[in-house]
Amino acid sequence: YPELKASASFRDLQSQLEGTENRITVARRDYIDAVLAYNSAIQRVPGRFLADWAGMEAAAQLTIAEPERTAPAVDFGEPK
Repeated sequence: YPELKASASFRDLQSQLEGTENRITVARRDYIDAVLAYNSAIQRVPGRFLADWAGMEAAAQLTIAEPERTAPAVDFGEPK
């Protein structure tokens, strides 16, 4: 039965990795949407006047370096 337990554990790990990737994707999308909404709000009237008065500036969009864009390699090879 050890192979069955290992197989179930591996499926659980795959599911957790997929869930983590999905949460990261949702968080990135939410951040991008929030920045767009904020930047739009401070460019329209009356937000523009309030932003000028309060010294608010446009927020920077999310930038990710190219090496960080690739998913890390996960090796499920034989134990060493």
